Formats: sequence, C-alpha cells, structure tokens
Amino acid sequence: MSARTLFDKVWDLHTVGTLPSGQTQLFIGLHLIHEVTSPQAFAMLRERGLKVLYPDRTVATVDHIVPTDNQARPFVDTLAEEMMQELEKNCKDFGIRFYNIGSGSQGIVHVIAPELGLTQPGMTIACGDSHTSTHGAFGAIAFGIGTSQVRDVLASQTLALSKLKVRKIEVNGKLPPGVYAKDVILHIIRTLGVKGGVGYAYEFAGTTFLAMSMEERMTVCNMAIEGGARCGYVNPDEVTFEYLKGRDFAPKGEEWDKAMDWWKSIRSDEDAVYDDVVTFDAAQIAPTVTWGITPGQGIAVNEVVPTPDSMPETERAIAQEAYRYMQLTPGTPIQGTKVDVCFIGSCTNGRLTDLQEAAKFAKGRHVAEGVKAFVVPGSERVKKDAEAEGLDKIFTEAGFEWREPGCSMCLAMNPDKLQGDQISASSSNRNFKGRQGSATGRTLLMSPAMVVAAAVKGEVADVRELL
Repeated sequence: MSARTLFDKVWDLHTVGTLPSGQTQLFIGLHLIHEVTSPQAFAMLRERGLKVLYPDRTVATVDHIVPTDNQARPFVDTLAEEMMQELEKNCKDFGIRFYNIGSGSQGIVHVIAPELGLTQPGMTIACGDSHTSTHGAFGAIAFGIGTSQVRDVLASQTLALSKLKVRKIEVNGKLPPGVYAKDVILHIIRTLGVKGGVGYAYEFAGTTFLAMSMEERMTVCNMAIEGGARCGYVNPDEVTFEYLKGRDFAPKGEEWDKAMDWWKSIRSDEDAVYDDVVTFDAAQIAPTVTWGITPGQGIAVNEVVPTPDSMPETERAIAQEAYRYMQLTPGTPIQGTKVDVCFIGSCTNGRLTDLQEAAKFAKGRHVAEGVKAFVVPGSERVKKDAEAEGLDKIFTEAGFEWREPGCSMCLAMNPDKLQGDQISASSSNRNFKGRQGSATGRTLLMSPAMVVAAAVKGEVADVRELL
C-alpha cells in the first residue's frame, strides 16, 4: 500500500527528468496565457527562431486590461489596445486557441478554463498569473509563473521547478450562516500567515471542503498563494466530476468512464504522509475582513483592529505601516468603517454562485448614498447565465452598476481604479498598497455577501444582520 499524496502522484507522473541543479523538469499539461505576461515571451521565441512546441496545449484569453464599461475597439487606452493587438497577432501566428471578447467564452483566465472543462484532475497547469492556484480545486497542480517561464513552457512545454513539501489543512464542521469560502481562506491565512506556506503545497481537506461546491473550492485555492503556498488543491470527488461532466473539453462516453477511474486513483492515499497537518473548526470561523495591507491582516467583522502588543514582535513593524496607510486606529472596531467603493468580481469571487449569493442580499435593498458599487461577472458565460436568472436587474435596481467581464478593480491595469484615498470593500484577493489603482487607495477584502452589506450600509457591516 502506497502512502502518497495527490501532489506526489501528479508530480511524479509529469516528471521528465532531474536537472543538474537538482530541480525537476516538469511537463505542463495545460498552459493558459493572457495579454499581460505573454508579449515578451513570444518576442523571446521570435528572437531565437523558436516555435510553440504544443500549441494545442496553450489557451489564451484577455482579462487584465480590458475595460468593463465600454469594450468597443480600439480601446480608449492605447497601451491596452496595443496589448490586445499583440495577443491577437501572437495567437494567429503560433496557432493558439484564443477566446477573444465577443467569442461567448472570454473572461478571467481562471474562470473560463474551469467552465470550459479545460481544467481537469491530475493535470499540471501553468499561467503567467499568481492566482493559477485556483485550478487546484479540481485536483490539479497549478502554478503561477513569470514571463521567462511563460517562454519556457511555450518553447518546451516544461518547467524547471523544485518539489514542494505538502501541508494538509483540515477544516471540519458546518460553516455558520453568513460565513463563506472567502472567510475560510482569510481565516486560514490570518492564522498561518502570508509566509506560512512558503515551500509548501496546501492540500485542503476535511468535511467543510467536502461540502463545498466547486466554485467555493476555487475561491479557497485561488488564495493559497496569498498564504505563501505555491499551489493549493482539493482531492477530486463526486462534486468535481458532476461539475465537469458535459463541459466543452471534458471527456465524453467511454473516455469519461476511463477518466473518472484515473481521477479517483490519483487522490491522496488514506495513509498518505504529510510534512505538516493543521486543523480548523468551521464553527469558529466568522465573516472576516482585512484591515491592513496584506491578506494575513484579517479579523472577524465583530473584532477590533489589533493593537501592537497583541501581536508577535515580528509582525509589529508591518502593522504600524498598515495603521498609517489604512488610517485606522488600533483597538477600534472594523465594523462601521466608512466605504467609498464596493466591488464584486475577480478570479476569486466573480463566478455565478458568487453573484447569486450576493444578489440574495441586494434584492429589495439599495446602495447607500455616496457609495459607488459595481458587479463584474468573471466571464461572458457567467454574465449570460446571470442575466438569464435576472441577477443583473436585481443588482441594478439596488443601485449597483452591471459591467462587462474582466479583472476590473482587482488590479490597476484597466480603467476601474480607486481615486485618492478612497476605501474599497472588495471581493478580490489582494489588499496591497496601490493594488486597486491609487497610490493611497485602501482595500478591505471580504466575501461578496459582505460587500453587499457594506454597500447597503455605506460602511463595513456584518452580513449576518441582513440574514
């Protein structure tokens, strides 16, 4: 009887060889590209006279720089238009499948690959974007990579990587009302720290994850990188298979049955050995909000901004920096903090179930005066499905703007940006300084339902009060 984790099995199956550096040369089953990190990589291929080795294993879309209000071409932003044209040209020249605006399947790269069935258990997946860890929700080993590595995958379909240790993170029990997958991962990062996962892959396990939908699992794996882990994954199960069945690129007929048997075989063995195991009780997790400038600076919505003397010595310097930047006073409640902008979307929380849950709280309510609130679907398919359910009308009647698909205000690469020292209630994944477009703009991370609560109240609010 073997005692291996899914990570061990997938890693070994994709190992091409061991390099002189001691690193593994790892075959990459699926390579996802977008307009931001690929132009230089393609330029490097051209300089060396190289082709894309397996163009059928690379899939492209546009997401980071696309405007979400007016997507007419040419874009108003000339740099964004240049990047679009470059990707269009590269995909045409190198024979790469491209989901462009208007294709019906364009969207955030980490939203469209799962919904198309491109992401499957047992794969190795790479993308020039740190939140590639999202795809681990399917039992894939998925890495974010840099531009030079994008070049390497295009040219060789392999990466040079050092094997990670594996930490099992068990969460058991039923989540209380008003507590979501976003709260779970923020709680984990708060506890283990933003550097706690360095050198590790995180295996998310326990009854709480077994009860989650695929979209909830994607939210958790998406932010594994924010806890320092290179990747995060959940073992594939019936929830995974039900999600994948019938999707565009999922196996069909007899191939489906074969695939299911194989997917089951790669799950971590019951006696698998882990480098570390950490457990959490779901009942102890509350709606969580970040107060600082890292995703690890989070607290329950009914807690106060922590004081320096309540923290380890090693965390006090960045806490002082966070107090100054966020203009928050230690020891004061986070609830009641005024917000200017409320954003629902991103590769963390821009899927259909995220919008459905947020709409439950928006229905029959209205955005507070002076607050700008908007909803950005994660893909053209999400937008179409949401509109078919009338979610767009619920949001617009509540005072939210309903936008076109894209990364939007998750990051400052498109027109959706904070102004001055505005404070944002955001369902995205990073609250770094300047992340949302203003050098002094402030970000509070929370679940989509909590964003609605903040929008309605005009301040950080406990969504449980709206239940």
